[in-house]
Amino acid sequence: MNHTFHIPVLGLGYSIDTPLKVARYGISSVVSIVDDELIERMRAHISETHKEPYQPILKTDTDARAKRITNYLNLLNKLVTAQISALKVQDFDKESDLCKYFDLLPEDNEWKYSYNLLLKTCPGYEKKALEEKLKNSIKPGRIDVNIMSKVDKANYIKGTYLGDENTDALAALRGFANSNLNSSVVISAGLNPRLFSYLEEFHDFQPLEDGTFPKQIILKVSDYRSALIQAKVLAKKGLWVSEFRVESGLNCGGHAFATDGFLLGPILQEFKDNKVAMYNELFQLYSQAYFNKTSTQPPSIPAHKITAQGGIGTAEEHQFLLNYYELDAAGWGSPFLLVPEATCVDEKTLNDLETSNEQDYYISNASPLGILFNNFKKSSAEIQRQERVDSGKPGSPCTKKYLCTNTEFTTEPICTASIKYQHLKIKQLEGAGLSPTMLKSKIALVTEKLCLCVGLCTSAYKKYDLLKSKENHAVSICPGPNLAYFDQQYTLKQMIDHIYGRNNILNGKDRPNLFNKEFALYVDYLKKEMDGLVLEFSEKKSKYVNKFQNQLNNGIEYYKTLMANVDPMLTLWNKEQINKFEAIAEGLKQLLKNTTVVS
Repeated sequence: MNHTFHIPVLGLGYSIDTPLKVARYGISSVVSIVDDELIERMRAHISETHKEPYQPILKTDTDARAKRITNYLNLLNKLVTAQISALKVQDFDKESDLCKYFDLLPEDNEWKYSYNLLLKTCPGYEKKALEEKLKNSIKPGRIDVNIMSKVDKANYIKGTYLGDENTDALAALRGFANSNLNSSVVISAGLNPRLFSYLEEFHDFQPLEDGTFPKQIILKVSDYRSALIQAKVLAKKGLWVSEFRVESGLNCGGHAFATDGFLLGPILQEFKDNKVAMYNELFQLYSQAYFNKTSTQPPSIPAHKITAQGGIGTAEEHQFLLNYYELDAAGWGSPFLLVPEATCVDEKTLNDLETSNEQDYYISNASPLGILFNNFKKSSAEIQRQERVDSGKPGSPCTKKYLCTNTEFTTEPICTASIKYQHLKIKQLEGAGLSPTMLKSKIALVTEKLCLCVGLCTSAYKKYDLLKSKENHAVSICPGPNLAYFDQQYTLKQMIDHIYGRNNILNGKDRPNLFNKEFALYVDYLKKEMDGLVLEFSEKKSKYVNKFQNQLNNGIEYYKTLMANVDPMLTLWNKEQINKFEAIAEGLKQLLKNTTVVS
């Protein structure tokens, strides 16, 4: 791996064609394969743009969802392969993509050193030999895919269940597994036993004779315990987890998981301290399962990577995570929404992001999945949702049905963001004899749900002029709060130079470091949970809140020790950042002092 960062999945549509933009520079990125309708329309658009043959796959075709995904991924792979071939025949001209490939590499990369040598000192024959060597070193970034395990709707035709293999998550996995990619599936949002078992069906997740895996498994996790539990389930099936992608619970984009108050620093420390023991335990389980299936031992000892993402904003933070926690790489997501060369954001939304501030980013209950969701107040979808509430017509038309999971009022699952569900739920609440304050609070939680299936694709449709006449033009977007400190559009080179410390696009910004920002988000979250407990007490919630505050107090002690032991030259924990940390800790102390939680 030439780069020490990757671009994580960004919503449904924001990274849908990112590999076409960055893979030729050796940068890995992740494509969502949740929405096969978006995927099919993008395949048609890209095929037309690149003069590739295109045969439509209709929704009614047999195994349409999997086939759409397979064909789209194969198209991306074909075009990236062609880009790499074209790049390798270019001259080392400073304006060429060939030079850009090496210009973007980190300074300590061995090929960057050779490239700089080529530019400065190589004459004649030596120059030709070095040019050839450099060209042979070129590798494309991976085209990884993301499956959110909880988005696994059962599918029916005329009331007949199509079977477990045709649920949304399993069909998506089949689409990836049948593609010709040599890359990874990133599984997020926890354990799905049906999905994990289905992985066994595909030979590409087993090692070749040389020990490499045609396709790898990455788990996106928010704490050590859940990572180990999930990996053990897979290891017992003879499936190896090649990477744990640790994401901040709240300081991230998209869906958020509050991790019972565990903060990123202590979580990464636990991974670091237990890395060898974890590897040995998993390899023992994996080896036994592999032997049970094949009567042989695995052909080699597989690689085991740990990476992190969520809220990283400076080169110093990036390097600190890699060095101190011994990570293999780090993910940079939301900042790339302001890089048109890398992501798919329409002009109006780009402008809204550029002109936003900290108050525009907030953690919401907008997701129909019942999972916290990072939302953006200025998004046209959020504005449209509020207008519908104000007009007395809450809810959204439900056209795609990817998030239909609720059977509270119906036999067939419906979406909690739909007009139908919200009408039925509000009617139920109004007849429940609640106090006016409680009724208002309960209805607000219902109407906060937002249609994500449509809104998270709309920006891509608008950018490429693919919207159909009657489709909703409102855009949903789910950046992490870290994006508030980036305030203009950037070139790909500007952003990567920032990641590697060759420039600083945040120079002069009053920005808390990633640990402080996450800490503050967790304290705000705890306050809301405690307010809710006062409004409506439950024993279960009370125990959760107590556990949460205890973990935050443990986090405070961890960071105090960390600050005392890190290099004092790091601005990561300079006097200003320490003061911010102490102010957040004091805020937590006052919150706990002034609020009584019954245990």
